[in-house]
Amino acid sequence: SLLIALILLILLITVVSGWIGLEGGSKFFTWQNLLNSLAQAVVIVGLLAMGETIVALAGVMDISIGSIASCGSVVAASTLVGTGAVGSLSIFPQNNIFWAIVAGILAGMIGGLINGLIITKLHVNATVATLGTMAAFAGTAFLLAPNGKPIGVVTQPNFTWLAQGRLWKDAAVHTLNGSKWTGVPVLTVILLVVVIVMHILMRYTSFGRAVYAIGGNATAARLAGINVTTMKIRMFMISGGIAGLAGVLLASRTTSGNPINGQGLEMQAITAVYLGGTSTSGGKGTVFGTFLAVIIVGVLNNGMNLLGFNTFVQKVALGMLLVVAVAISQYRQLQSEKSHKRMEK
Repeated sequence: SLLIALILLILLITVVSGWIGLEGGSKFFTWQNLLNSLAQAVVIVGLLAMGETIVALAGVMDISIGSIASCGSVVAASTLVGTGAVGSLSIFPQNNIFWAIVAGILAGMIGGLINGLIITKLHVNATVATLGTMAAFAGTAFLLAPNGKPIGVVTQPNFTWLAQGRLWKDAAVHTLNGSKWTGVPVLTVILLVVVIVMHILMRYTSFGRAVYAIGGNATAARLAGINVTTMKIRMFMISGGIAGLAGVLLASRTTSGNPINGQGLEMQAITAVYLGGTSTSGGKGTVFGTFLAVIIVGVLNNGMNLLGFNTFVQKVALGMLLVVAVAISQYRQLQSEKSHKRMEK
């Protein structure tokens, strides 16, 4: 169904739009658009959605991932250039890309740990807890930056290569609609690696099976010997760590560790998770389903940009897509429950 939706969406952008007088759809199938605009645009949302998928499969939601990404962005840039709250402490070596990435991911994991402890130890509803930490982490990002201002990394070409670099640029690939092959963005490769790792983690490990069990029935999972408290903390730490990585890549792409880098991205990530088939109550869904939904959200935004729709229209479309995705998820859940009841009779 997701593949059909993706094909129909592409047809609307490239063919149907021309019938109603909208221009720009013909630029969709060009290497310039597919590799430079679309492939890079879906990466950050895709990473956030990967982390969100874990907690959603357990039947909870993390609304703070955008703010965690902002913190990761500031911490990575601060560590790299030695300014700001973290950089001035000299915890990690300055001008070192590896440690800048590590610092950003650790910042995200700490944010995830805080979420996990609030939810498990204080017994606060996950949605309410992460709604509160979303605001708290957003403020923290400004506190970590020097006077709340972005930390520039434009003088660090090896770091900005993560977002601007291309692989296989010299491959013998034909032009597409007159557009020359530009190589595969490093950002895209990073996303694909994370998707594969997450797929293996959720499908072939005891951790993944435990997450599905908690989402299916937390009480039964506890009785089966799964430490639900520990698992939830680990889930939020992984989600936070991936959000921290997304923040690092945001700093690389925007050439600055900006406290507002991840602002508003959580909505797109959550939309992709539920559009990808993850149940709102947990226990059902796949990493690849989320990945495919990320592409759909990316194609929607990219297509509307090509067709000249402004940002406000795109937000309306994204909001409606989230409502539709949740409605479909609820419908599937009700149908599944009815099916089980008929089988019991």
